[in-house]
Amino acid sequence: MQTLWYALGAVVFFALIMLSIALHEVGHLIPAKIFRVKVTEYFVGFGKTLWKRRIGSTDYGVKALPLGGYVRLVGMYPPAPGDTKVRASGSNFFQQIAEDARAYEWEEITPEDDGTLLYQKPVWQRLIIMFGGPAMNILLAFLLFLGVTAGAGVARPTLTVQSVSECVIPAGRTNTTCEPGDPATPAHTMGVQAGDVIVSFNGRRPTDWDQLSAMIRDNRSAPATLVVDRAGRTVTLPTTPTVTTGVPSKVDPGRNVEAGFLGVSPTVEVVRGGPVVVLKDMWTMTVQSVYALVGFPVKVWHTAVGLVTGQARDINGPVSVVGASRVAGEVVTTNKLSSGNKAVVVAQLLGSVNLFVALFNLVPLPPLDGGHLAGATWDGLRRLAARLRRRATPPPFDTTKLLPISWVVTGFVVIAGAVLIVADLVSPIRLF
Repeated sequence: MQTLWYALGAVVFFALIMLSIALHEVGHLIPAKIFRVKVTEYFVGFGKTLWKRRIGSTDYGVKALPLGGYVRLVGMYPPAPGDTKVRASGSNFFQQIAEDARAYEWEEITPEDDGTLLYQKPVWQRLIIMFGGPAMNILLAFLLFLGVTAGAGVARPTLTVQSVSECVIPAGRTNTTCEPGDPATPAHTMGVQAGDVIVSFNGRRPTDWDQLSAMIRDNRSAPATLVVDRAGRTVTLPTTPTVTTGVPSKVDPGRNVEAGFLGVSPTVEVVRGGPVVVLKDMWTMTVQSVYALVGFPVKVWHTAVGLVTGQARDINGPVSVVGASRVAGEVVTTNKLSSGNKAVVVAQLLGSVNLFVALFNLVPLPPLDGGHLAGATWDGLRRLAARLRRRATPPPFDTTKLLPISWVVTGFVVIAGAVLIVADLVSPIRLF
């Protein structure tokens, strides 16, 4: 029975991801329709068509391979510079590729389509159309996080001390039991006790645990004076230097960095919040996701090496939609969470996936949405420069020049996706 629930949880979560991707494409489709861009196709999935229906000039449908979706906006490639029609051939390999792609698109463009082609639209409209997809995922993430934060609440660390570590465990040691020769933690030396509420650190009053944590990290091995509220009494503890040791990075938890260490663990409480709190949380996750995206190629490589050598998966490493679905299945079947907490974790996981999808698509490389945004922005800057210099409006930027980059990016995404899917099937990340 547990296997059935695991499979059901994974399948339902996978379906929700596909729904998120479908809505991502709706984010492109709606503004394109509003601005009267010709749209010929809206499909969820790739490969063989399972179902489709034509409404107006657009085919809506579902394809067999549920690993994405697309909206076909006509007029992505403008005519060749200086021409009003497509050139028959190019003078070199890359130019020939560009002209072939241009010719393929222009096969279905008729004189009646004049004015409805994407490249003919004002830059601001193109920016809205291309940003619409990521914006939809950001909205979905916000609504999911808001539902959790305002409804069930989120577990957050407080300034009340839950426990005090007795010794400093060297970075990299798996055994967390104190051994002879391990130095005492600064908190233990100061005399911090469970139940103490931290009032100030070196004369500064932290507003929350995150701010206190930043103070401790930045202090490294400098002297620290702690003031606590102990059973209603304000107590100033003996000044003691914090120690510099390896701690998980705030932006990349899978990497240790040198920072100050005190040796206290906070009490965690479930706290509800509104839109401002959610936006603050999403900003923190955005910063972490940007760092994850920068290191994404390296982490995919390490995952591939781990597959070959049999190394355990990094719990902070990347996963595919298959891996995320397996994690959801694990959450559904664990006995370590209540039913309500399971729903909260799944909603947070889906919100995180949507936020990452948005940020990934905003990478300024074609064929991602960010690449098209960069191209439209460059077009706008060229036109602005021409107006300031009182020159004629330049022709639209020839996006076919970026096709080689598109192929490299697409190839990497396909290979990375395949590596992660295999890893998620063979050696999945487990939370419990």
